Amino acid sequence: YGFINTCLKSLVVEKYGEETWEKLRLQAGVQDSFLTFEVYKDDITMQLVDKACKILGVPADMVLREFGEYFFEFCKRSGYDHMLRTLGGNLYEFIDNLDALHSYLSLSYQAILFLFVFPQEMNAPSFRVEKNEDGSMHLHYYSDRRGLCHIVPGIIGAAALDFFNIEISMEIVNQTEEEERTGKKEHTVFLVTENPVFSYKERNKFSSSPQYLNDSEKQIQNQLNKEALEKAKNTIRDRGSSVCPVKKSHWKTIRGIITLGKGKLLRGFDPVYPKSLWIDTKTFCNGLPFHMVFDKELRVKQAGVSIQKIVPGLQTMGICLDHYFIIVHPEVPFTISSIQKFINSQFVFQTRREMMPESWKQRPMLELRGQMIWMESLQCMLYLCSPLLRTLHELEERQMHIADIAPHDVTRDLILLNQQRLAEMELSNQLERKKEELRILSKHLEEEKKKTEALLYAMLPQHVANQLKEGKRVEAGEFKECTILFSDVVTFTNICAQCEPIQIVLMLNSMYLRFDRLTTVHNVYKVETIGDAYMVVGGVPVPVSTHAERVANFALGMIIAAKEVQNPVSGNPIQIRVGIHTGPVLAGVVGEKMPRYCLFGDTVNIASRMESHGVPSKIHLSSSAYQCLKNKNFEMTERGEIEVKGKGKMHTYFLIRNKTATENEIMGRP
Repeated sequence: YGFINTCLKSLVVEKYGEETWEKLRLQAGVQDSFLTFEVYKDDITMQLVDKACKILGVPADMVLREFGEYFFEFCKRSGYDHMLRTLGGNLYEFIDNLDALHSYLSLSYQAILFLFVFPQEMNAPSFRVEKNEDGSMHLHYYSDRRGLCHIVPGIIGAAALDFFNIEISMEIVNQTEEEERTGKKEHTVFLVTENPVFSYKERNKFSSSPQYLNDSEKQIQNQLNKEALEKAKNTIRDRGSSVCPVKKSHWKTIRGIITLGKGKLLRGFDPVYPKSLWIDTKTFCNGLPFHMVFDKELRVKQAGVSIQKIVPGLQTMGICLDHYFIIVHPEVPFTISSIQKFINSQFVFQTRREMMPESWKQRPMLELRGQMIWMESLQCMLYLCSPLLRTLHELEERQMHIADIAPHDVTRDLILLNQQRLAEMELSNQLERKKEELRILSKHLEEEKKKTEALLYAMLPQHVANQLKEGKRVEAGEFKECTILFSDVVTFTNICAQCEPIQIVLMLNSMYLRFDRLTTVHNVYKVETIGDAYMVVGGVPVPVSTHAERVANFALGMIIAAKEVQNPVSGNPIQIRVGIHTGPVLAGVVGEKMPRYCLFGDTVNIASRMESHGVPSKIHLSSSAYQCLKNKNFEMTERGEIEVKGKGKMHTYFLIRNKTATENEIMGRP
């Protein structure tokens, strides 16, 4: 289920960051998010684990163990804490009831088997635990999914520490592929040893659990220190007549303290059985309508009335049970020895279609779920079970009714409660899908927004564009000193007269793409282009002291870039004229439709005159631009006085090169 993959994503993001997860999922070729109750292929999870090992440089067993530890915490945070805590009073009981938890979740969530499960046809692993004389345990782990056994120590270790406050070590002592269970399964045997880490106070707290109540007298004596024992003696001594003043041993004193009711020792509880069974056969078979008793040869000795009604063949006592049923879970051969080996597991039987009455053959087969109890005195097995039904729909498919199930059987309540639960899950799934759709739409919207903003910022300065987006009026600003550049193509009019329009467009586009890249390299602002004219400014809209140097380097780059653009008439590189002037300007946004950020002032006119009175493939400087670049590692030559239209005589200069920068640095090449 997506729950597993979501947990894996959460682990990577939390411990290694979003970038690592993004790299991991791209290499694994999986989506970014997963729906909790959606079924995904095992391959997705295995790909994620495999890529995580390679990216993080960690062995698979360590990744799986860490995932196991994190998955336990993830389950707790996801609302399964209480369910897990109530599985058992000690680690042995906890592990022993894991299969029962799988069975419940299978029923409650329509085969959602989430703990220790990587869905593959919804086939859950199985656990069998054996106690050893030295206090250790052997945990048998069976799974269809090979190579995932290292998750188990992570989860079991985390559960032991959190629920029972003990540290454990788990070592693989055997790993085989066997056919003992139906179909080949990976069978891993772990040796589990536990080391208590209780404080004295915590030992007292846990001493009321069955595992401690069954301890020996010596163990109980060790748990009480001398001071507590002396205090207990004094308490009893002070009671006077309520306690016989005969000197007692330490153990008798303790027995006098740990009592229940009228002197009944709590740890000494023994059940009382009647001399004979006060229930007749008919009542038993009616009261437990779904039960069967069979011997070592699987011969049926007894069956409940409801199961007889559904499977009439069971009315013939002595017939073999495996003729009418198959074992669905656990996947073991139908023999008494196999059943005894997995007797702590919940067993699921399914009726054989060929042995059912004609009216049943078109319906889904009935499944029974329950526990096996071995009756040593009778050498028979009792199977106490109930119909395995999840919903009212499944009940109707088998043409059964609630009345067919005994009133005391909680299956009646589970069917009704699960019907409501399934409706809630379907609603939850729909909400998750909508949430995922909204997330994807939001992501696409963010991408489109970035594109729109990039286009807007290409037309207007960013701070100006942001003000316009917010509906604010952009006030014109005065800049006391900036450097303006104009350029145009030499003989552009003649070229236009001899070429197709598309050739002119291609030529200008090729040239402007190179110039646009250079504006980014030298951090100057492109004001506009009109035909073959290209205008940039340094120091506007953000004032900087190096405005002249930036524009000068940009101009040197333009001359080099222009040599890479071909004249469509002659086939030779085009030539451009460049003019630069430094002075004050007024800048502001003009118009509401297609607003433009424009520059105003005599500085703009003089810069334009520098370009129009320039020389092909030369950078023409006014005297103010020259003064700004003087002593800034630029080589310049004097042109002298020239007549400038509308300005009279002006002393101008040519920019030759930057003395300290290489051509690659000017062009922004690596």
